[in-house]
Amino acid sequence: MSEASSARTYPTRPYLAVSAAIFRNGRVLIVRRARPPADGLYTLPGGGVELGETLEQAREKIARVRAAAARHGRTIQFSLSLRPILAKTEAAAWKRADAILERTRTQRAALGLGDFEGAPRSEGSARLLAAAAQGERLDKRLWTGVARVTGAGGNSTALVGTGEQVADALLDYYDLGITTFLIRGFDPLEDAVQYGRELIPIVRETVANRPTPTRVAA
Repeated sequence: MSEASSARTYPTRPYLAVSAAIFRNGRVLIVRRARPPADGLYTLPGGGVELGETLEQAREKIARVRAAAARHGRTIQFSLSLRPILAKTEAAAWKRADAILERTRTQRAALGLGDFEGAPRSEGSARLLAAAAQGERLDKRLWTGVARVTGAGGNSTALVGTGEQVADALLDYYDLGITTFLIRGFDPLEDAVQYGRELIPIVRETVANRPTPTRVAA
């Protein structure tokens, strides 16, 4: 069994995915899976949610999707998923990111896995791995360390810094047209408390006093 197949069949963490139930004239649309796990079996259409792209990748995708939607008279909203890594100082936040990366490698080693090698699992993974190939630290503070090691499956990119610094980085995406942020931490309980105290209030206050973002031109 390949690493990609094994990781999805027996995951060590949740994978965020979506499915669509499409009904027409009393019938429901089903599709045959083209990739493992369960390739060849029938299911509802859907797939994994790919996350945490660079600003340039997000800008390009928003423009492309909006242009396609406009041809059908529709408007589209966008959400972004990331894993903020916060600390009282920027240096402490990056030290925490290094510790998370080491922990990830230790967990993979326990499963007999090294750093990810091979073909990307999806188009979204390919985009994130292409970004990771540019370096571990991109834009202001986008961190691709875990994405590179794990093959960019699921929510694996992070924004690293103080609450103020990460809020500022999130707002760069907001200015592109992203209005919903899905955030979760590598240490879920601790991070949820920290987000509520040090990140979310700053984002909410800043957005409340910020002009509505203009649409990205196609």
